[in-house]
Amino acid sequence: MDSDSGRGVDRRRLLGWGGLAAAGVVAAAGAPLVGAQDGNADAATTDSLPPDTLPGGAYDQYVAKLAAEGKFSGVVLLSHQGKTVLSRSYGMADKEKGIPNSEGNAFTLSSAGKPFHSLAILQLAQQGKLKLSDTVGTHLTGYAKDIAEQVTIHHLLTATAGLDAPELDLQRVFNSRDEVHEYYEQWARQAELVGVPGASTQGHTDGAGAGITMATLIVEAITGKTYWDYVEENVFKRCGMTGTAFYTRSQWLTDPHIAHPYMTLADGSQVDAIRNLDKSSPDPTMLGKNPGRAFIDAPGDGGFTTAPDLVRFARALSDGTVLDRPWADVFTAPNSPHGPASFGAYGPVVRIVNGQWQWSRGGANPGVGANWNIYPYTGWVGVILSNIDGVPLQEMIGQETQAVTGQH
Repeated sequence: MDSDSGRGVDRRRLLGWGGLAAAGVVAAAGAPLVGAQDGNADAATTDSLPPDTLPGGAYDQYVAKLAAEGKFSGVVLLSHQGKTVLSRSYGMADKEKGIPNSEGNAFTLSSAGKPFHSLAILQLAQQGKLKLSDTVGTHLTGYAKDIAEQVTIHHLLTATAGLDAPELDLQRVFNSRDEVHEYYEQWARQAELVGVPGASTQGHTDGAGAGITMATLIVEAITGKTYWDYVEENVFKRCGMTGTAFYTRSQWLTDPHIAHPYMTLADGSQVDAIRNLDKSSPDPTMLGKNPGRAFIDAPGDGGFTTAPDLVRFARALSDGTVLDRPWADVFTAPNSPHGPASFGAYGPVVRIVNGQWQWSRGGANPGVGANWNIYPYTGWVGVILSNIDGVPLQEMIGQETQAVTGQH
């Protein structure tokens, strides 16, 4: 970060990150519909807002067109300084039960939920219960000597530990939280150090996942709680995210407020992944996966949330609710360059777009697409949550960014 950008960030954070800290979060009103759910901004406040963000504006029209073409099912939300500007819901949360999507539905986050493990670690660092320079062996036993002595918590949070791990068993159907926990704990212990910590990215995509699991096990070793329970109590509850949790498969099947993922098979048919655990995605990027097999998400991954809850999360991140301000700055600090204006942080990906920061995290799984963007300079939050395959998520993110900042 250059010094001018740093001064800009500090000044705006002292002012409450674009007004998020001072503003209340207001959910859009209106009954959920199978088509669009109205979420109109207050006409008295729209004069100063970018026209492309407003109901009937370019972004709204773009999403409506996708939905009409069968390329989007789910919820999009734009919030400015804690107030909903645009909220639209399309498609069905549960076709079998006739439940439409609405902004009150919880969608699975996939990798968009990964930053929560970094928040948990930073809370413990803030409390003096760990140091980011601690090695894995400081808190955990049973790991290879080189990992225990050379890999630090900082490396785990930045995916620079240089780990490799065995491929996950994508066909396994888990049946309890304990079973999931035991599997991932044993899997992480099989990781190997294949690079120089801090000097290389993960040697294998599963290596990054093993690092995340190690970080969650450190949280558990210090707190005496499961990762899921700790985050629900110390992140979700503190942020006021009342519709957010690490739900289990049985809850996914029975709770009407949780959206089901609709997975496209090789023959083009679409099935409810939760009700068809024997089916797998043929998509080369997600080959063999079915999100319903997990029972509960792997420690450090996933979770379920609503669009308004992600706005509440953004406010809590800005006002000191979830982390004191200096530690919240650490959470979003750029530390590994991805490109000319894109960087990795402890949880989100951070980018400089049209002269301002954008903090984001996305995720995808069969029948799942999720992304949240926080624009701290101006107080905007953008959320995309979907429950069908074929959603052009990256294109949608670009359209949202264009609407909010005027630049892709």
